[in-house]
Amino acid sequence: MNSHILLALALVLVLEGLGPMLYPRAWKKMILAMTHLPENTLRRFGGALVVAGIVIYYMLRKTIG
Repeated sequence: MNSHILLALALVLVLEGLGPMLYPRAWKKMILAMTHLPENTLRRFGGALVVAGIVIYYMLRKTIG
């Protein structure tokens, strides 16, 4: 596996862990609020995150080399 992918995965894990580590109550409230959202809204939100991630990846890849 490419080392860049592993570094990106490590960064995702760090960022995902910051919320529950620093703000556990707010994080739980946000998760509970998300359970009440329609599935279509969650899919759109997830899709937007995936597209944003791909765009950032290709922009950085082109810039960094």
